[in-house]
Amino acid sequence: MSKIRSINRKVWPKHLYYAPQWLVLGVNNICNLHCKMCDVGTQSLDTNFAVNLVGTDPLHMPVELFERIVDQTKKYYPSTKLGYAFTEPLVYKHLEESLTYADKAGLYTSVTTNALNLRQKSEMLVRGGLNELFISLDGPKDIHNEIRGHKSSHQRALEGIEALQSQSDIPISVYCVITEWNIGYLKAFLDELKPYKLKHVGFLHSNFITPDSATLHNEVYGAKYFATTSNIEEVSFEAFDLQALSDELTEITQGNYPFPISVTPPVVEKAELEKYYFRPQEKVGKACLDAFNNIMIKSDGSVIPAHGRCFNLTVGNVYSDSLKEIWNSGELIRLRKALKDNGGLLPACTRCCSAV
Repeated sequence: MSKIRSINRKVWPKHLYYAPQWLVLGVNNICNLHCKMCDVGTQSLDTNFAVNLVGTDPLHMPVELFERIVDQTKKYYPSTKLGYAFTEPLVYKHLEESLTYADKAGLYTSVTTNALNLRQKSEMLVRGGLNELFISLDGPKDIHNEIRGHKSSHQRALEGIEALQSQSDIPISVYCVITEWNIGYLKAFLDELKPYKLKHVGFLHSNFITPDSATLHNEVYGAKYFATTSNIEEVSFEAFDLQALSDELTEITQGNYPFPISVTPPVVEKAELEKYYFRPQEKVGKACLDAFNNIMIKSDGSVIPAHGRCFNLTVGNVYSDSLKEIWNSGELIRLRKALKDNGGLLPACTRCCSAV
């Protein structure tokens, strides 16, 4: 299937004949933490990333809209997965009802969460038939809590993992964004996770758009795909100890752990880290595949390409368009062609998690 997808993307990007891999669901516009590396957490609400996450009304996706998404997914793309991803799904007021509806329809569901409320919600997730859980953690207790702006968020996340694993075998993966605050603590973080049965632990290099990258992008593409800065308000790349990070990532990737470990993108050497963080106009990764594999649906039914880090480009609305129409809508086709014509990535895409 991956070979067919690749051929379709390269030879005929004007129409994708395969199903989306994921429907990313912005089920609510609320977050209960204040992460230092996130535009929502720093209240930088005029960026594309923040607007995509918290810029729609209503606050919670209506259950009728969710059921419409499920019904159309089952009809057109029954193998497509539903990913509750934004902003914090565990505070979505229709979570159990929606999970149960998707489960009865035979669809695969995942939740990406900061796990602050996981212990209280664990039984409900099991009842609702959740298939997979992704948890975002930022390091050992004191480091994580400082980054997240909550004095007990780390403890509550681990309590949630323990509660869920005591009653189910739902696969759990943990992801950690590398920041200036947790460099030097990543190995200790992994050691802390060893007692837990985890499917995967991933380290993610920071995703960001600098003012210079946004300006460079907008000079050519701003009229159609306007870019803003992203996730840099409280971040200082000058504060990154890149030699220490390189040494730590090297030790981690060569270590022996009871779960698979990844670094995304796979940038470990100091010279490559310098390029990644200080020369964002240079591509790391060849192309965006998410614009060819996923779409994101916001709480008002509007749809954007890929996920919350993409351009705030409406490519359809589930209230007025079918998922089948949206998947190959004119706006989405034009973006895919622009990506392909520019060698796989636009200037504002070079430090996005979708650049592979």
